[in-house]
Amino acid sequence: MDALKMFFRDQACIVWKEAWEAARLIGERPELGYQEYFAVETLTQLLKSHGFEIQQPAAGLDTAFIARFSGYKPGPRLAFLAEYDALPGIGHGCGHNLIGAASVGAAIALSKSLELPGEIWVVGSPAEETSGGKVILVNEGAFEGVDAALMFHPGSQNATIISSLALDALEFVFLGKAAHAVAAAYYGVNALEALIDFFNRTNRLKDNLPQDAYINGIITEGGTSPNVIPERAVARFYLRARQRKVLNIIRNQVIRCAQEAASAVSAKITWNMFENSYDEMQSNRALAGAFETNLRELGVRNISPPQSAMGSVDMGNVSRIVPAIHPYLTLGGGMNIPHTRDFAQACLSAPGERLLLLAIQALALTGWDILSSPKLLNLAKRELNPRPSGKQR
Repeated sequence: MDALKMFFRDQACIVWKEAWEAARLIGERPELGYQEYFAVETLTQLLKSHGFEIQQPAAGLDTAFIARFSGYKPGPRLAFLAEYDALPGIGHGCGHNLIGAASVGAAIALSKSLELPGEIWVVGSPAEETSGGKVILVNEGAFEGVDAALMFHPGSQNATIISSLALDALEFVFLGKAAHAVAAAYYGVNALEALIDFFNRTNRLKDNLPQDAYINGIITEGGTSPNVIPERAVARFYLRARQRKVLNIIRNQVIRCAQEAASAVSAKITWNMFENSYDEMQSNRALAGAFETNLRELGVRNISPPQSAMGSVDMGNVSRIVPAIHPYLTLGGGMNIPHTRDFAQACLSAPGERLLLLAIQALALTGWDILSSPKLLNLAKRELNPRPSGKQR
C-alpha cells in the first residue's frame, strides 16, 4: 500500500468513531422511508462539521440530500450513496444505518487530502426498502455530471460484483357492479370473479417463465360482504426478472391476462405502478476490481465470485447511467439473516462496528483510485457505454 493510501486508511480510522456514533444513533432510532428526518440530520451535521456543503431537500424529496466537497484541482465527480431507512417492525434489519455511515465516513476520509482532485458527493437516498428513492433521484437528474457511484451493503459474504433482479410493482383494480348475491345476482358484475380468473391466468403464465423470473401477487380488496356481488377487487403484484427487457415482456403478458379476465365477465380494469420500478444492478467490473484489490490490501482474503442476488435494489437504476458498484461485506460470521431483528441487532454490535471501519476504508481507497486514475475511470466508462462493434478508437 502506497503512502497516500496509507494516509486515507489512517483517516478512515480517525473518522470511524464519529461514523459509528452516527450509525448507532440511527440504528437505535429507526425511521421508515421518507420519514428519516433524524437520520438525515445526524448524517448531514457530521458532514457539515467536516466542511461539506449540504443541499436538502434534493430532487423534491424532504429526506434526500446531496453533500458536496470540492477538491483542490480539477478532476472527476465521485458520489457515495447513503441509505438510512428502516424496515417496519424490525428496524435496521438491512443495515442501512451502517451503509449511510460508511459512505459519509469514506467521503470525510477522502476530503482530508490536500492533493484531492475533483469533487466528492454524498447522495442521501431515502426509502430504499419501500419505493426506491434512488429511482426518483435518477429521474430528477440528481446524478448529472457524476462520474462514478459507490456504496456497500452488509451481508453474509464478501462479494464485490453482484447482480439483482429488475422489479415492477403493479396494482390491478377490477370494477364490476354490485347486486344482491341471491335475489339479483344476474344484475351484478362480479369483480372478484374476474380477479380470481386473473390469478389463475397468471399461474398458468408462470409455467413458461424464463429462469430467474417471478410473478407474486396478493389480493388487497375482494368485496365487503358475501351477500353482495363484489363491485371492486384489487390485487398487487411484484414482477421480477434478471433483465429489464425480459421484465417488460412479462409485464405486458400479465396486463393482458388482467384485461382478458375482466373482459370475460364484462368488468372494467385499470392498473398502475404502486412503487417505482427497479432496474437490474450492473456492477461495474473495473470499479469492482479496484474495490477487491483494496480489500486484499486491507487484509481481506475470503472474497466470493460474482453473486446473483434474488432481490431488487434501486442502485440498479443508478448503475444504468453511472459506473457503479454495490459490494457486500460480511457482517460478523456471516450467519445473520437480513430483514430480521437479529440482523438489526448485529448491526449495532461490535461486529457491526468493525465492519463499518472496513467499509469506510475500502470505499475511501477505491474512491481515491477513481479520483486519481484517469485510466481506471476511462475503463469504467467504456464498460458502461461500450463502443459499437466494428468502430475503433
